[in-house]
Order: sequence, then C-alpha cells, then structure tokens
Amino acid sequence: MANKYRTHNCGELRNVDCGKEVRLAGFVQTIRNLGKMAFIDLRDENGITQIVVGENIDLKDVTKECTITVTGDVVERSSKNDKIPTGDIEIVAKELTVLGKCRNSLPFEINVEGQTVREDLRLEYRFLDLRNEKIHNNIKLRSKILKNFRDTMDELEFTEVQTPILANSSPEGARDFLVPSRLHPGEFYALPQAPQQFKQLLMVSGFNKYYQIAPCFRDEDPRADRSPGEFYQLDFEMSFATQEDVFKTIETVLPKVFKENTDWKVDEAPFIRIPYKEAMEKYGSDKPDLRNPLTISDLTDIFKGTEFNAFKEKTVKAIVTENMEEKTRKFFDAMSEYAVSELDAKGLAWVKVDGDGNLNGGISKFIDDERKAKIFERMNVKPNSAIFFVADEYNKAVKIAGGVRIKLGNELDLLEKNVYRFCFIVDFPMYELSDEGTIDFNHNPFSMPQGGLEALNTKDPLEIYAYQYDAVCNGYEILSGAVRNHDQDIMIKAFEIAGYTVEDVKGKFGALFNAFSYGTPPHAGAAAGIDRIIMLLSKEDSIREVIAFPKNKKARDLLMNAPSKVFDKQLEEVHIKLNLENN
Repeated sequence: MANKYRTHNCGELRNVDCGKEVRLAGFVQTIRNLGKMAFIDLRDENGITQIVVGENIDLKDVTKECTITVTGDVVERSSKNDKIPTGDIEIVAKELTVLGKCRNSLPFEINVEGQTVREDLRLEYRFLDLRNEKIHNNIKLRSKILKNFRDTMDELEFTEVQTPILANSSPEGARDFLVPSRLHPGEFYALPQAPQQFKQLLMVSGFNKYYQIAPCFRDEDPRADRSPGEFYQLDFEMSFATQEDVFKTIETVLPKVFKENTDWKVDEAPFIRIPYKEAMEKYGSDKPDLRNPLTISDLTDIFKGTEFNAFKEKTVKAIVTENMEEKTRKFFDAMSEYAVSELDAKGLAWVKVDGDGNLNGGISKFIDDERKAKIFERMNVKPNSAIFFVADEYNKAVKIAGGVRIKLGNELDLLEKNVYRFCFIVDFPMYELSDEGTIDFNHNPFSMPQGGLEALNTKDPLEIYAYQYDAVCNGYEILSGAVRNHDQDIMIKAFEIAGYTVEDVKGKFGALFNAFSYGTPPHAGAAAGIDRIIMLLSKEDSIREVIAFPKNKKARDLLMNAPSKVFDKQLEEVHIKLNLENN
C-alpha cells in the first residue's frame, strides 16, 4: 500500500526526477516568506529539499520544526545550491498539510552551525537535540556499529545469549544498583555490573562461544568517557581457551569493525603488548595513547644524594621534549600551573637545553655536570630541548608524570593524526593495597592467577600477576578481560587473600562455586566498551554524544526527571521505609 504521507524521501530527488509529481514529508527547517511566494527547506533523516509555496496555500500554522506533508511537481532550480545533493531541483507545492504543530519559540535552534547550547538544556529537550544532524548521525552510526559487531561475532560462530537483568549482588569493583523484592521482604536483586558469573556458567553448561551486547549497571561517578549508571559492552567468553585464543578473536573483531566505520588508518594485528608495570613506568598510565611519542624516564638513582630539597628522598620522573627553542617562560609556567591545579602536583621542575647543550632556566643550577651527563645519556637529550621533572612518592610521581605527558603531547601538537592505535596491556597484578592498607583485587576477582594455586600459597600477594588484559585505543581502555579461574580450590584461596571466607564466597557466588564441582572447562573472555568505541569512531570527546538518552554530569536524566521521588504506597509494597534525617 502506498505511503499516505510521502512517495519519496527528502534527500533522494535529483534532476532525473523533474516532471514527476511527488509527495514529501518532514520537518520544516527554514521558511523564507517573500509575500506572494515562500520557500521552505523540508528536512527528513535522508536530507533536505526546497519547497516553493505560492500564495494560494495557507502557511499560518507552518513554523520552524513543525511537520508537514507536501504534494507537488519536481522542477529544475534556477538558482542551484551546490551545498546539498538536492540542490539542482525544487518542489512546486500543490498541497500542503500540517501534520504536527510546533511552538513558535524553540529552546534552541536546530542544525544551526556555530551556536553553543548548554548541555543540560540539550538533555532536557533531547528529543529536539536528536534532530541535529551531527548527533542524529552519531546514533545512526551506533546502530551500524552494533550490527557490525553482531555480524562479526556470528561469522566467528559465537552464540548470542541474553543473561538476566535482575541478579544477585556481588563485589565486582563498583557499587551495585539494588532492586527491592516485593515478594521476598527484606531481600534485594542487584542490576548486574557485568554478566560475569552468567557467562562463566554458560561455559560450564557446554557452550563453546558465547556473546551478547550486554547492558551493565554500576553506580559510578560520571566522566566524559564513562556513562553514569548504565553502559553497554560486547561481552564474550570462550571455553577451552587461552589468553592467545582471546587475543586472536579481539584482533579480528576490533580492526574489522573500526575499518568499516572510519577512513582513518587502523592498526593491524598483532597488537603491541605492554606489561602493566612497563606501561606505568614508560607512560604513567595503564591506558597509554601510543599516538603520543613522549615517554617517561626514571631518574631517581641519578638524583640520589642530591642537595636539592624538592628531589630529596623522592621518586624522580622526567620527560624530554624537542624543538623547544621558541618556547618562553610563559609556556613553562603554564605547564607548572597545570600540574599543580589539575594533577595535584607540588610543582613541575624544568630546564631548557640550548643549541650548545647547556642547561638554562628552571632548576638548571641544581644539576651538576655529572648528573647532566647521565641524564643526557639516559634520555638521549638533544640541543634545543626541554626536560620536565616530577618528584614525589612513587605512585603519585608516576600518575603526575603520566598527566604531564598527555598535556605536553596535546600542547605541542605531537599526536599522530588520523589513526587508531591499539595495544594490549598484560600481566596486571592480581592484588593491590586498598586505601585502608588491606589486600584487595586489582582487576577482576574471577581471574586466574599466573602460577595457579602454588603462587597463591607461596608468593607475596602483591607480586602475583594475573592472566588479565586490557585493550587500549588512543588513550582509552576499550576492552577488558581475563583467563578465568575455573578451579574451586583456587577460587577459595584467591578470595581468602582478599579477606573473604569460604562462607562469603559460597554466599556471594554460590552458583559459580557449586558449578566448579561439575567438570568446568578452562575458559577465557573479554568485554569491549561499546559506548566508548562509538565515541572514538564518532570523533567525539564526550560519551554523552553517542547515547540517545544519556544522564548528565550529575547522573540525572533531565528529560525523564530521573531519579525522582515515589509514592509512599510504592515504598510500602517493597517493604522500604526512608530515613532522610541526615540528608
């Protein structure tokens, strides 16, 4: 049956269609009323077509962004517009019907270049914001990328399985979202932080390869690259698989999906592999941006015994940058101010190296010739360079140096252009010290320790590595995974080191603990961050630009007004009583 509202889309008509009677429908982007004649730019998802309206057609209800349907003849335009594909033709209207009225005043203009609109206003009127071509295309790209992922996983013979949304609470690194049970007073479901236990149980169930585009829920603070509350990941698991098997899958899937959605250069397999410890030492981050050529050097030993108070008994990290002869004191002061205000550094020391290799400015007077020679040799310092120094306790020095590396790479425009650079970060520590000084899991509690049970029984927990890995692209962690622990004894010991009793493990992970008694195959897998990957491919700086209905920076949905208060009766039904005295 013919479409009641249109025979063609707005963006598809060309010169070959001249003489045809057509019917179009869409949003009124602009109206130029010249009295006896008016011109309307009519927009739909496919493009824009100019409509010519004579004085015989009433336009009193036609406003910008209202929806209309128009019947008319396609004719060649006398004044062509080479900025749009339909710029050679226009429609002379015979009939025009308003389908959906729109208020005369809009909260912001649609598809107007150069305007700046407050993000909270955009999110409050997200249904209008999504009409803007750029963000509209982001959401369409998202759809395409999701299909690419599914098609690729199907080609690799993975089975798609949906896992429960209402699950149990388990310690997986973030706060749970709890859902009270009406039928079981005092008990709660938790929205899954990830399908971790379910996908491992699927391996116990005999599935060879599992995947899904999985919704995940974590009560975390929002960031530019992290959506608060909920996000999606390409979750997959493989039975009878090693770390190498998982890497082979990742190195097939990621380049394929990236290449299908960009004209930038994409790294080929195999990806560079960087041990976690090396990444922290060399880049100051476990998600290094390999487009940035700067690296960090450790100079702690060279400054041992120094009389320079700022470096005494400190870890000293340094970064050298070339071609700095034209940089003034203002640049170095700005870098120091950034380190103090944004990276919580006590300061950022520096020296300049002139064309003859002499040190000038900054802390040059505190570096004697012997130390200078050692620094030059270790860092391959060239004339007309600058050296930036960070001195602090080890962990803080590493973190600050990593932040300075990123800032210098951006300020000096050193990043490689139009390329996606991948790497694997491997050999993560199994454990770390918490802020309270206790042993805690560093990464994923379900990971297999390198060395197995023997390592757990004999080694210092902080020296045990795990078969855990991340994939990083252009400074963003885009995938995380591990070879899983599939042995009950190893599971008990691994959690015991982190302070959990056998009863804790049985209570929190009862199904998995029980399943490990029934012939569990070795298995491994990973999860790729869908939202973050789409953000990269869309060339956006904020993850909110690639999510149809995101939360704002304070984790609020301004469109739907969530979270919001509920009626007392609703609370009574789920056996909840609020205590807001301290809020």
